[in-house]
Order: sequence, then structure tokens, then C-alpha cells
Amino acid sequence: MAQERVIQHRPYIDQRQLHYGFFVGLNMMDMELQNNGYIDPASGQQWYSEVDNYQPGFSVGVLGELRINRTFGLRIQPTIHFGQKHVVFHEQLSGRDSTQNIKSTYISVPINLKIAAPRYNNFRPYATIGVAPTLDLTTRKHQALLTEKMDCYIEIGAGCDFYLPFFKLIPELKFCFGLRDILVHDRTDLIDESLLKFTKALDKSTGRMIVFTLYFE
Repeated sequence: MAQERVIQHRPYIDQRQLHYGFFVGLNMMDMELQNNGYIDPASGQQWYSEVDNYQPGFSVGVLGELRINRTFGLRIQPTIHFGQKHVVFHEQLSGRDSTQNIKSTYISVPINLKIAAPRYNNFRPYATIGVAPTLDLTTRKHQALLTEKMDCYIEIGAGCDFYLPFFKLIPELKFCFGLRDILVHDRTDLIDESLLKFTKALDKSTGRMIVFTLYFE
């Protein structure tokens, strides 16, 4: 009698309670600046600011996901974001411009709820929502604008799981909105006090970011 071969089938990856992987991506850092029409008393000129010349940065990190049930999962994604923002200061009457490049290295720990649709063949779309406490490691004093080290973002995203033979590929697009005013208004660090007009010309500043990420599980 021929010996029967016992074949053990491994479960689909979605049936595992704990998922883990790593990711790389591109980001676009931005700030929303709220101008107040400040007029410099020394020159009589009105100054205002805007963020210009968007330059892509990159993000890397690791992923851990706890599968709650077939629809919901809880994600934690320690991430490092590298990027920069280009701020232009306009002198309204003379037309003179000044610029400042703000390079940032953020460490963030997003905690997101993942809401997934049923799997169809090798595809499974999903949406995420969550919060991301963030620490800026590269805040530099003595510049025209100074930003706070700590911030917290609300994150909203969408993506799709692609099931490949040996791993799962997940492209995702995420929008991040800062919750606090990150502009430092008390500029006791300034050596050149003439730069104080750029801070006084703003009521507040909040961070924003768009991130496109590829996950590998």
C-alpha cells in the first residue's frame, strides 16, 4: 500500500493575528502659515510669508499590526521622515524677498486603526485613521523662523494589499494634519533682532504632510 503524503497548507497571511514588515516612501512636508499683516516699525514695510518650492523627502520605518477581526486592525509604525520646507518672506511695497530652508528629521510613532474591505482574489483595499506623536530632531535656533520640537498629527490614508507569492506589497497614500501651533513666538534665541519681524508677521503655523509609502510584509 502506497504511503499517503500529508500536505499541510499554510494559512493565508490575513489569518495571522500579528503582521509585521518594513516600509519606504516619499513625503512632501508643508506648513500652513497664518499671516497677520504685520508692518515693521523700523522700515514701514509690511511683511508676509508663504511656503514655496516643495521638495520631496523620504520616509523609512517598521510596521506592526494586530489583527482584531476580519475588518479591523491596529497598527503601530515607528517612522523617520527626512524632508525640508522652503519659506519665502515677501516685503509688500519694495517687492524684496528673503528665504529660509527648514530641513527636518522627524521621528513619529503613528497609531492607526485599519479598516479593510473583504479580500477579492489577491487584492484588498483599506482605509486608515489615527494619530502620530512627532519629534523634530533638527530644530535650529537663530533662524528667521523657529518651530517647536513636538507636534501631533491626525492621519487619514488609504491603500491596497497585493498578495504576491512570497510577500505582501502594500502601496498607501496618507494625509497628515498637525494639531498644534508649531511656531515659536518667544524668540529670545535671536542674535539679529531684525529677524523678529518674520515671527511677528505670523499668528500661527501648523504642519502638514503627504506621504506615499510602499509596505513589505
